[in-house]
Amino acid sequence: MTKKISIIGSGFAGLAAAASCAQNGHDVTVFEKNHHIGGRARQFEAEGFTFDMGPSWYWMPEVFENFYTRFGHTASDFYQLDRLSPSYRVYFGKDNFIDIPSNLEEIYELVESIEKGAATKLKKFLKEAEYKYKVGMGEFVFKPGLSVTEFMDPRLIMSAFRLNMFQSISKHIRQHFSNPKLIQILEFPVLFLGAKPSETPAMYSLMNYADWSLGTWYPQGGMYKIIEAMETICKEQGVTIETNANVEQIVANGNLATSIRINKKEIASDIVIGSADYHHVEQHLLKPKYRNYTEAYWDKKQLSPSCMIFYVGAKKKIAHLLHHTLFFDTDFDKHLGEIYDTKEWPSNPLFYVCAPSKTDDSVAPDGYENLFILIPVAVDLKDEESTREHYFNLVMDRMEHITGESIKEHVIYNRSFAHRDYITDYNGYKGNAFGLANTLNQTAILKPSLRSKRLKNLFFAGQLTTPGPGVPPSLISGQVVAAQIEKEFGQNH
Repeated sequence: MTKKISIIGSGFAGLAAAASCAQNGHDVTVFEKNHHIGGRARQFEAEGFTFDMGPSWYWMPEVFENFYTRFGHTASDFYQLDRLSPSYRVYFGKDNFIDIPSNLEEIYELVESIEKGAATKLKKFLKEAEYKYKVGMGEFVFKPGLSVTEFMDPRLIMSAFRLNMFQSISKHIRQHFSNPKLIQILEFPVLFLGAKPSETPAMYSLMNYADWSLGTWYPQGGMYKIIEAMETICKEQGVTIETNANVEQIVANGNLATSIRINKKEIASDIVIGSADYHHVEQHLLKPKYRNYTEAYWDKKQLSPSCMIFYVGAKKKIAHLLHHTLFFDTDFDKHLGEIYDTKEWPSNPLFYVCAPSKTDDSVAPDGYENLFILIPVAVDLKDEESTREHYFNLVMDRMEHITGESIKEHVIYNRSFAHRDYITDYNGYKGNAFGLANTLNQTAILKPSLRSKRLKNLFFAGQLTTPGPGVPPSLISGQVVAAQIEKEFGQNH
């Protein structure tokens, strides 16, 4: 039986849920508060530059491909996907860097040159990581996380030990390798998961497999091409998308959400999916009696970092940057401590630069460089213009010192984005960028539930619920919610 489904938010999870629910025969409308769809993956143009505002790493290409296949498409229907070679560069100081090859055999040669005997160890490490990836991304992420019985399958119970769920990735990496540079490179993908390596389950070495074995890719035209592809699929499935539509309340009666309110107008809904920030949907759009959790519950949750981002246009080419460049020339552990322990502005942070103009002529004028500069920082910090200016000057000085090139004097465009923007633009709880940290006590059934416990037709999707932060998990989240809705409200109900 066709249901009228209202979806709040048009990020990866919201669009994936919309397309999947519509494919199942439902009448779906997506409501987006901003002028443009995409959530954190929006794009903007200025001074001849095109900037992706959020995600910049295209990993796990089969997750996207599997989604497109569901609708009779392939990625090549929407964009040209290129594998980056080298995948990325890591600076440890001036004239001290490592380029990560796209070829696995070259990676083995590289690590052997860094640490004797490491190639053999890396083969074993990646073999274990491949198993984790196939079980984790093939099975675990598609579990709705509503009951422990979902994980009672004997295969999955046996897998839990092989997945290293109860050991930290920090310890796991150090059991294999001892070179500090190698350890930092292997630990870096965990930063996207929102916790210190010492607090992240070793299961997430699956990210190393995704990185080194499956490769780093780029869709020509930018990451927003994925959002455009998903929009096309949604429209093919009959989804309606409304922008400038800020949902003010989810109206409920008894144990049912009956409508959503936008500009004081009520829109009747059989099912509501909150794919915007979970905390915002729950704490601000629902009356207290309908909420799953209290404010105290949310306050105790460990969030992933926020980010200070600079979108920079430079009137020159910068020779010593790759498409992705990591600046690990300062104290890695100290910066992590400032994010997660002392929760303060970092004294001398690590940072990351994406220069898509190295790969894509369409994102900058000829001879110019498009730079996306990101500093991971603690959530819930006081975000002032003077602070942004301080860190802009800091990263510019460090980049100039390490690359040996003048950059700052060639900057013709600069826009910053930090905590208050995450709150204003995305209702991001405490200004978080990536959702909940993937710690052991915030995994699977221990994450905020994708289903309301009070309203039987209210569901949640996105980075604050299962399966977790990151683009592929968010894309999967929308599909998991759609499958759960079909299970509970589908043709046989």
